[in-house]
Amino acid sequence: MSAPSILTIEDDPAIRRGIVDSLKATGHIVWQADRADEGFEKAIAKPCDLVLLDLVLPGGNGLDVLAKIRRHKPTLPVIILTAKGEEQDRIKGLRLGADDYVVKPFSVDELLARVEAVLRRSPARAAQTPSLVLPNGEIHWNSREIKSADGGTQVLSERECALLDYLSRNPGRAIDRNELLQGVWQIDAKGVTTRTVDMHIARLREKLQHACGDCDAIKTIRGKGYMIDSQLVEAS
Repeated sequence: MSAPSILTIEDDPAIRRGIVDSLKATGHIVWQADRADEGFEKAIAKPCDLVLLDLVLPGGNGLDVLAKIRRHKPTLPVIILTAKGEEQDRIKGLRLGADDYVVKPFSVDELLARVEAVLRRSPARAAQTPSLVLPNGEIHWNSREIKSADGGTQVLSERECALLDYLSRNPGRAIDRNELLQGVWQIDAKGVTTRTVDMHIARLREKLQHACGDCDAIKTIRGKGYMIDSQLVEAS
């Protein structure tokens, strides 16, 4: 199996060099870019497994790069790199489908942990995830697609797949936002906004809508959290 390949789009030479050296030291294949336009071109042209994307870049805006990546490679995992004061940009990035974010200044160990967590959720998950039976469609975990009976297709991001996977492993149980942050995002929920979870749940519901028909696939349990309809989870 080939080593994972990662594209780093970061304009600060010192930060970029530190990221590249750390990734190479842990066995990753690394490409790099210091401009938004160059970064997007490489994200499309290179067979990369993940993109590390700074939001403030010359030659364009990082959020625009993320939006274009999602249009051309909707399943390519993206971790955004942001400064402490850029909370609104982080929220916009998550809404555009970013799989995770790391706040500068960050430690090498934290970044590598986030990278490995995102990469771990990719190819093996399809064989391990419980089967979901949708009234008007089906989920293809390998391609991360929801296919509706009417021919429509919705593509899930890495994070949406991981969230749906976690809910599916706990059918009929209400899972609170803090547990989802810890179980899906692999971060301590203390001091972190739970709006991240709510936004991803909202996107999942929208993508599941046609394939689920009148079925409320993901229920909100007041005061407790979110729960997947146990009738959708096929017994193994």
